[in-house]
Parts: sequence; C-alpha cells; structure tokens
Amino acid sequence: MPQLTSADGTTIAYDRIGSGPPIVLVDGAMCFRRAGPMDALAERLADHFTVFTYDRRGRGESADTAPYAVEREVEDLTALIDAAGGEAYVYAMSSGGALALTTAAADARITGLALYEPPYVAEGEGDEASADYTARLHELLAAGDRGGAIALFMTRVGIPSQVIDGMRAGPGWVRFEAIAPTLAYDDQLLDGSRVPRELAGAITTRSLLLSGSASPDSLQQAAKATAAALPNAEHQTLEGQTHDVAPDALAPVLVDFFG
Repeated sequence: MPQLTSADGTTIAYDRIGSGPPIVLVDGAMCFRRAGPMDALAERLADHFTVFTYDRRGRGESADTAPYAVEREVEDLTALIDAAGGEAYVYAMSSGGALALTTAAADARITGLALYEPPYVAEGEGDEASADYTARLHELLAAGDRGGAIALFMTRVGIPSQVIDGMRAGPGWVRFEAIAPTLAYDDQLLDGSRVPRELAGAITTRSLLLSGSASPDSLQQAAKATAAALPNAEHQTLEGQTHDVAPDALAPVLVDFFG
C-alpha cells in the first residue's frame, strides 16, 4: 500500500492504477477506499487515466493529526498532486467537492475539475438548519456519542429513521463510528453550506458540475449554482441518476470531459 506524508507529518494512504494523464478522486462524507464508490469508478477510468484514490485524513488507513484545519486537508490533496507528477485532474463527490474547490483556489496545478452534487444550498436558504446541525454534531462528538453523530448526519441527508435503526444493528456500524469525527471536518469545509461564490470566482480551471435527474431538486440546483459561480464551468445532468451515482454512468462523462 503506497503512502505519502503530508506537510504536517500525517500519513495518507493511497492507491494508483491505470495509465495516462493523472486524476485524483476525492470522496465525500463517510466514504474512503474499500468503503465507497471510488474504487469501482477508478477501475472504469484506468484505461484512460492514471487514477489516484486515497483515504482522506482520519479515514481508512490514513492517520490523523489534531487539531483539524481545512488547510491540512488541502495540503493532503496537494501532496497527492505531487505524487501524481505535479499536476492532475480532480474529480470530487458530494462534500469532497468543497475540498476540491478550496484546493483549486489555492493550487493552479489542478488542470481540470469535475464535481458531482456538492451539497450546498441556495443563497439565503438553510442557514439556520446548517447552524443547528453544526452545533448538535459537535455536542454529540464532544460527548463521545459517535453513533448519535452518524445518525444525525444520516437524518440530515434524508435517510429514513427505520433504515438508520437497521444499519445501527448491523456489523458495518462500527466502521462508521470509527470515522465519525470526520463528519465535523466535512461540515467545516462546507462552511455553512452556502455556495462559496467568492472562492469559486477565483478558480479559472476548466470545470464540470454534474447532478442526477433523480436526485433531490436542492442538489440539482446546488450544482447549477456552483457552475454559475465558477468563471469557466459547465453543468450537465445525468439522466436517471441519484446522489448515489453509478460508476458506469459517470465514467464515460469524465472520460469525455477530461479526455
């Protein structure tokens, strides 16, 4: 298993497959290698790109270093770009899109950017709900109630309570609890969940915002609003796709955009 050392000394685990121009895949909340969609997507991209997947800090086989700061995660992603040869395309899923945007604003070596449904809200909407979620999440994590924090997050993204109860009774819940503190990391990256218009306005990288036609309207509108905030971006809808986008539907679109 390849590893790299980020600027603050944190060990980041990653995989590399395929050949061609480098692309780094960035997970959203509660996902990491072997526990999320990126491994399957990497396999479908490997005929066209050298694909880097990695465990964001605090997840999977990567280490963590307190205190957390957004800048440290940016350094992790830039270290992956270093490992890729000094420049790379970046594809990010969901809240990973906030990390990708923040990094692209600071590092021009991201030569192309694709984001799937970054979970922002329209301007002026959701401010109170986001603040309430942040406060409650930190309360639960401070009390050591990792299961409660995960359930709070799942409720926020629309998973029914009976489904959450079933998951809590299953063997995979322990794996979720292990990375529960990283929910606060993603929340900090999203910074209130409003489209980061000032940040986006500084990113001139050619960009693609994607959303699924079967996803909630709020996520579709967020993707369109993010595309509008970027100076060099387009938006595309994937017909029939939800927030849990299928690698078979996504990979050809990325090949076409980055190819």
